[in-house]
Amino acid sequence: MKVQIKKLIDLQNCDSRIADVKDKKEQGPIKIQELEEGLIAFENKLKDELGRLEAYKQEGRKIDREIEDIDSQIEKSNNKLSNIKSNKEYSAALKELDELKRIKSLSEDKGLNIMEELEVMNAGCVESKANMEKLKNDVEKNRDKIMEEIKVLEKEFKRLEKERVSLGKSIEENLLKKYDFIRERKGGIVVSPVIKGVCQTCHLDIPPQQFNEVIRGDKLMNCPNCIRIIYWGEDESFKDDAAAGENVKE
Repeated sequence: MKVQIKKLIDLQNCDSRIADVKDKKEQGPIKIQELEEGLIAFENKLKDELGRLEAYKQEGRKIDREIEDIDSQIEKSNNKLSNIKSNKEYSAALKELDELKRIKSLSEDKGLNIMEELEVMNAGCVESKANMEKLKNDVEKNRDKIMEEIKVLEKEFKRLEKERVSLGKSIEENLLKKYDFIRERKGGIVVSPVIKGVCQTCHLDIPPQQFNEVIRGDKLMNCPNCIRIIYWGEDESFKDDAAAGENVKE
């Protein structure tokens, strides 16, 4: 029976490796999607920055046109002054001219503020564009790397599946059915060591009489608590198999 238990442990280790490889394979497309979503988010951020930059440029051009229009009005007002005869009209024209100059000054101040903002925003967009190119290159490299890893994992997965079939053929049919039955219901660990009278999976005590039978190892035993197949973990003949299983879990 010990020989069959050892084969079950080997099968369990193989199943653990298969599960690990399958999980890593499934993580690959998720990682690629996360990379692409990050790139899209950055692209949208850059579009927003460029949109704000263009809006400021349009505002700057609008103010330039306003200043040109005011300059034209000021020129007309100056020409008007030379033709005015009465003091009252002259005072009114001067007041109108002063108001135009005041509005022009406000527009010029606003235009200067926009120019300063444009300088900062343009520098930010230049930096964002450079970061965008770097991010594109990084995403492409990481995508290629993940795709290569998936190919390697696919080969390993197929190899392990063949190994599992081979292991299954070396195990008694009724024992293999029992293993698969427990695995379907419990998942993960099917064959559990018992150390110092305690099942190492459910961590509950095995009754003394049953533990003695586990130590003898002359028949198949199940944990009365978790129904997993159990064996004496302190038996030297099982220690290498148990250590291999621990390495798979890590």
